[in-house]
Amino acid sequence: MSALYRNSIRFFRVIGTIFILQIMGGMLPAHAAEPGTTAPLLTVYKDANCGCCEKWLTHIRERGFSVNAHNINNLYEFKQSKGIPASMQSCHTAVSSQGYVFEGHIPAKFISRFLATPPKDAIGLTVPAMPVGSPGMEYQDKFMPYQVLLLKNDGSSQVYAQVNSLEESVQ
Repeated sequence: MSALYRNSIRFFRVIGTIFILQIMGGMLPAHAAEPGTTAPLLTVYKDANCGCCEKWLTHIRERGFSVNAHNINNLYEFKQSKGIPASMQSCHTAVSSQGYVFEGHIPAKFISRFLATPPKDAIGLTVPAMPVGSPGMEYQDKFMPYQVLLLKNDGSSQVYAQVNSLEESVQ
């Protein structure tokens, strides 16, 4: 084989590989983690019979999070052990690899924002109860405005974000 022929084959292999990688890149979810980065890991504790928790897990996964889900029977005690006051609890609790807690139906974008720049003296975020229209709690086109609250080490909380529309909730 001539050197020109070998170089031509190499050239077309490179072009073909680039083409295939571009096609495969288009198959990734719109909110997937950037190549070369590690998707944030959340370990989620929930009740085995909770359908809205499964919907929330789908929301989180579609936005680039890795998830390990565990069904447990003693959720209330678990939440208390993580410092989540009873008035701030919801149906599931996620714990980041850094130890932060994310209670309830929090939109993924707020978890991402929190993890990028964790506020001082914070243990995590919560969306108490189960507001209609929050991720996992979608029902028709109904929506109830809600707040994402910052949970602090001292047991207090403050508003972290206000969610006023269904579009804001599921982004």
